[in-house]
Amino acid sequence: MSIWNEIKDSYRHGTVLTRLIYINLAVFVTLRLIQTINTLVNGAMPGSEEILLSWISVPYSPHELLTKPWTLITYMFVHYNFLHILFNILYLYWFGKIFLEFLSSRQLLAVYILGGLAGAFLSITAYTLIPVLYQKVPSSFLLGASASVMAILFAVSIVKPNHSLYLMFLGEVKLKYLALGAFIIDIISIPTLDNTGGHFAHFGGALMGLFYGWLLLKGTDLAKPIALFKVPSFNPFKRKSKLSVTHKRPMTDLEYNAQKVRKQKEVDRILDKIKVSGYDSLSKDEKTILFEASKD
Repeated sequence: MSIWNEIKDSYRHGTVLTRLIYINLAVFVTLRLIQTINTLVNGAMPGSEEILLSWISVPYSPHELLTKPWTLITYMFVHYNFLHILFNILYLYWFGKIFLEFLSSRQLLAVYILGGLAGAFLSITAYTLIPVLYQKVPSSFLLGASASVMAILFAVSIVKPNHSLYLMFLGEVKLKYLALGAFIIDIISIPTLDNTGGHFAHFGGALMGLFYGWLLLKGTDLAKPIALFKVPSFNPFKRKSKLSVTHKRPMTDLEYNAQKVRKQKEVDRILDKIKVSGYDSLSKDEKTILFEASKD
């Protein structure tokens, strides 16, 4: 199997966490390629990076944001510097894996999006109300997955505060103390003013994570509305089929139950095959059936 096919296969059958990581990496690589091509064709033009990023990053000016509302979503997938995306991807992977030990992929996606929106809102508010930051509004914008990652960390730290991690040089550390440490680092980093908007975005993401986890413990899941809609998952590797229109009568209860039993038998057979021969022994169709069953 080629590397390209392995990437497509892991994206198709991966978790929401896997897909989020792939999307962040794909956006990063695409931006760098565009900038490279632009430099080779037009030369190193001062400010070209800012022009490119300004269309997909959140502007701190509320008036400009009204003309670019899509940036509230796109910004949380945008990175331009290598170290920026490296650490965000590592944190997203580590904290996302812990999150999925106790909560679902649907909840992970909801916290990622909600945390990013909360981070953008708090950061814009800070730049609007704090004079020293307001001066930088025309030339500044927000980008990166940090707020979303903080939301994931704080959400799971509320749900499982005493879950222990083993960190190099520190040994066993409870999740609640790891989250607290991350929060303190952001606070003491504010005086540098080199990434103040990013730190406020982290606070917004952290607060949303805390709020989400608190509501979840009270029995309210903010991610539930996602389950009420059949939103097609983004898959750039899927071939588009030609448009067709069909008319089907609704299934009876008997037909529906019979179909459900057949599907469950097929899933059980595939799981038995995995136990005997491993996941790699599955055919493409079997992997698809297993993936679709995991979303039910």
